[in-house]
This record gives sequence, structure tokens and C-alpha cells, in this order.
Amino acid sequence: MKRAVSKKCSKTSEAEEEEEEHLNSGLLHCAHLVLPWLTSLELASISLSCKFLNATSKSITLRRILDASRSLEKIPIPFHNPIDDRPYAFFLYTPTVIISNHHFERQCWGSISDFQSSHVESESMNLVDDWVSGVFGCDCENCGDFEFQCSCSSLDGLVDVASECGPRCSCGLECENRLTQRGISVRLKILRDEKKGWGLFADELIQEGTFVCEYAGELLTTREARKRQKIYDAHAKGGRFASSLLVVREHLPSGNACLRMNIDATWIGNVARFINHSCDGGNLATRLVRSTGVMLPRLCFYASRSISKDEELTFSYGDIRLKHEGLKCFCGSSCCLGTLPSENT
Repeated sequence: MKRAVSKKCSKTSEAEEEEEEHLNSGLLHCAHLVLPWLTSLELASISLSCKFLNATSKSITLRRILDASRSLEKIPIPFHNPIDDRPYAFFLYTPTVIISNHHFERQCWGSISDFQSSHVESESMNLVDDWVSGVFGCDCENCGDFEFQCSCSSLDGLVDVASECGPRCSCGLECENRLTQRGISVRLKILRDEKKGWGLFADELIQEGTFVCEYAGELLTTREARKRQKIYDAHAKGGRFASSLLVVREHLPSGNACLRMNIDATWIGNVARFINHSCDGGNLATRLVRSTGVMLPRLCFYASRSISKDEELTFSYGDIRLKHEGLKCFCGSSCCLGTLPSENT
């Protein structure tokens, strides 16, 4: 009788272990599906609930540290923070400018299948090229041919405005005249500084004239930009918040008007949001790049000189300074004015 009871208990124990293993497997699967969609604060909060979720949260945090671009760029862009306990900066990633979309509030970041989920997501974004593309293009199929001069590749009247093939051109993304459309191709990293906060640095030697990245974010109307800037100014009074709202003005050849673009990378943007200001102009030159058949150009950054590995990437935010009590500038250049440029949005 005792042996029968012992055998029965053994079977019950094995069944319970199998059931527990099955539940853990299901929990693991759900955690890896749900947790990558959480913000940094939500992830930190849920990591305190149990050992299992704590371990899963740590693995997701590690993946986030290793690539700020959420696998939307060809080369991972890691975070490094030797200053404090902030492992990364949380924001939603877009490789190029998108139309302001208040429904774009979540994005997968930190899962094993980041690339697949992010790629599908990026395809569904309302891209500017689809919104403002015209009917004109060229018939070129191989602009990389050195004997062929693509009609889209000429510079516009201004030196700082260039043209590339557009969405209706016959050539593909491998075309040499679509350089800035292929994303970031140089190694970069994001480092935290005690005074500046996060900054973008070269992780390899970048030769003069090399395309580095474009300034990506939400394209806003001027009315919405002014509305947001008031909110950002109110948050900035505490000294721990800095917006990434950039106003770009392209003076038209006639000289009688200018085209204004408001690009906000504060919550949705790419790694260009981490590029800090330098009063001496920095080591990045800006150029407006227009794709044929597309009304609005993109603001792109190029190396204005050779940039060494581990050197910070900077550019000039502008010369206008209306707010003497504005944010302090820590660029460290010999001509530093002590305050970041600002103007009436």
C-alpha cells in the first residue's frame, strides 16, 4: 500500500512540474512580446514585480543600449554612459521625416526580432515622400555609370541645396544618386556628458565630405510648432529638459520668399537629435537635399572636415539669441557665447 501511494505522489509531482514548465514557457513568450513595447519608466516599474520579469527587462534594456536605431539603420548605434545610471535615452525612431502622427505612440524596441517588427512598422508610416511627391522623375536606370549624367544630380542655384533621384525615377535604392536615402553608413555612438547630456560621436574616422545622417522627426505646421515650443519652454525652466525642434528656412531663388519646415525630433526622431551645438560652427555642414518630384527637401549633415574616431559631432544651431536667460552652452569652443541660439518659433 505504501509503494502505491509513493508511486502516485511521484506521478503527481511530475505532472505539476510539467504544468509549471508550460506556464513559465508561456509567460516567457508573452513577456518577450509585450515588454519591448514599454517605455523606459514602464519597463523599470514592471522589472520590480518578480525575478523573472526583472531578468527579462534587463535583457531588453541591454538590447536597447546596443542599438538606438531599433534596427532601422544598417549599422547599430550604441549608447555609452560613464556619468550616471541612465542606460539609454528613450524616444521613438524614424529614419526620415514623417508627417506628424499623434497615433504613433508605441514602437517595439529590445526584442529579438526587432528588425522584422520595426521594418513592417516603418513601411506603414506616413512618409513625406508619399505625401508630397509630384509626377516628375527621370528615366535613368543606372546613375552609377560614370559615363552617364543623371538629370536629377545637378546642384540647385544655391550651393547648399542638392538634388537626388526621387520616388518616380526608374532607378533603385542602389543608385549612386540616392546616397542620403540609404540611411546611415558610418559608425556612430551616443555618449553622455556631465554638462551637455547625450551627444553624438564618431565611432570611426569620417572623411571630409562624407554623408553622416539627416535630421529626422515629425514635420509640423507652423501653428503646431509654436504650440509645442510653448510647452517645451515651460518644461525647460527646470533646466533638465531640452527640445529638438528645428526650424529650417530655404530661401527661394527669386529672393522674394522662403520655404519653412518645422522638424520636431523631441519624441520621434533619429540619432541627429543628439547632435549638440558648437559656436564655432562645429565639424558638420548642413545641406538641403531634394529628391526629384518631391516638394520638400531633407536636411542632411556632411563632414565639413575629417573627423577622428571618438570626436563629438557638432554643428551651429544658428546665430540668433533672443533669450539671454536661455539654456547655457557648454560647447567649449574659444568663441563660445555662453548661451544656446534661440529665436521666436
